[in-house]
Amino acid sequence: MSEREIIEVDYLIVGAGAMGIAFADTLLSETDATVAIVDRYGRPGGHWTVAYPFVRLHQPSSFYGVNSRELGTGEVDQHGWNAGLHELASSDEILTYFDQVMRKTLLPSGRVSYFPMSHYDGADPARPDVQRCHSVVTGREFDIRVRRRTVDATYMNVTVPAMCPPKYEVASGVRLITPNQLPALDQQASHYTVVGAGKTGIDACLWLLQHGVDPSGITWIMPRDSWLLDRAQIQPGPESAASDAESFTARIRAVLESRTVEELFQRLEAGGLLLRLSSDVTPTAYRCATVSRTELEQLRRITDIVRHGRVRRIGADTVELGGATVPARPGTLYIDCTADGLEARPVVPMFSGSRITLQTLVPCQQVFSAAFAAHVEATYEDDAEKNRICVAAPHPNTALDWLRSSAHLDDLLLRWFADRGLLEWCDASRLTKYSIGSLPDELRTALFEGLHAERKQLQQLLAHEDQTVAVAAN
Repeated sequence: MSEREIIEVDYLIVGAGAMGIAFADTLLSETDATVAIVDRYGRPGGHWTVAYPFVRLHQPSSFYGVNSRELGTGEVDQHGWNAGLHELASSDEILTYFDQVMRKTLLPSGRVSYFPMSHYDGADPARPDVQRCHSVVTGREFDIRVRRRTVDATYMNVTVPAMCPPKYEVASGVRLITPNQLPALDQQASHYTVVGAGKTGIDACLWLLQHGVDPSGITWIMPRDSWLLDRAQIQPGPESAASDAESFTARIRAVLESRTVEELFQRLEAGGLLLRLSSDVTPTAYRCATVSRTELEQLRRITDIVRHGRVRRIGADTVELGGATVPARPGTLYIDCTADGLEARPVVPMFSGSRITLQTLVPCQQVFSAAFAAHVEATYEDDAEKNRICVAAPHPNTALDWLRSSAHLDDLLLRWFADRGLLEWCDASRLTKYSIGSLPDELRTALFEGLHAERKQLQQLLAHEDQTVAVAAN
């Protein structure tokens, strides 16, 4: 048997998706470290390489990617359902962008080795500092000796419909596709049913409407209604500073003046901070999905919404759901949008011995979180201190998670307030919307006090909700 090839680097990054590339970019900028990147796909971009072709960012391009390179032109869309708001990169733009980051920034540094179409097999049992890998094309095995850390950039386990089969039964003869197959349609369906109500379900509905499908020809199976973010509230540039301050003040006021969770959501909605699809249905989910007001108006044109839980089986004549069985329309084309996206993952310490496990720090801002983690790795020595700064947040799922995510962010910002260097780094990062470090002292003091009060009230609201649930259960 031939001897396995071995290379030696400071860091091994497993996964060349958005978080892995953002981490590598910042690490390369702030240290002299050498890096190996091992990835199962043939090009950088992670789940973007298999996502449906019409997918776009739900938030502005200005906040996405890596710190060292702008994404997009910074222009405001003049046409379409995002008109008046900053541009949203398409999947093609994002894949080209990550390819450029790899080819024009990382590899030319001479400090990055990239192994696409390769699988990470774990540590060598006899040599803990040696990580084993193999090419999925040739089967060639190779080892990477890691002097400092192995970085797991796959822990968040992002999935899109093309990556996994549906979790429900589909009878023979039923036409079911993923969103990837929509642009390849070669004949009209008599009816379209979108299964799933997350970001992908929203995109599928908007795609059908944009291509002229009458709203009466669309059924939307919606296991849960979600609270949605208004994209107009998440815009870059100094021209948004005044509205940012107003939104922040309105959010804190809504929290402080609310005595129950129900009242809080009423206030958040009244202030335009959260949106919902139907005024007569109270959302029970929150997963950071973001829409423009125009997109929401379009989605509201779809009136055949099925709210009976998750699909269990799609048959020729009926659709069986968790709470009911409903008739199936003949000739229906079903579009599966039920992949979990960012599934619930246990929060683990980000820095632990020879490993870094990338997770979300700022809720719903994965690339900023990865770049920030790289900065902390480059700047601080002690793992306990690094983990004190980098407390991961579970991805939100339920409506109550809006409160938990907000309290988590308040706690993070209060920790970061104590370190001027962290605030200055955040202020300089293109991946964050808020410029806290540059605020005048009096405004930072007011913000500090507001965050303290908001965090305390959010914790009290959550405790009250837990107590109410416990009483009801008994």
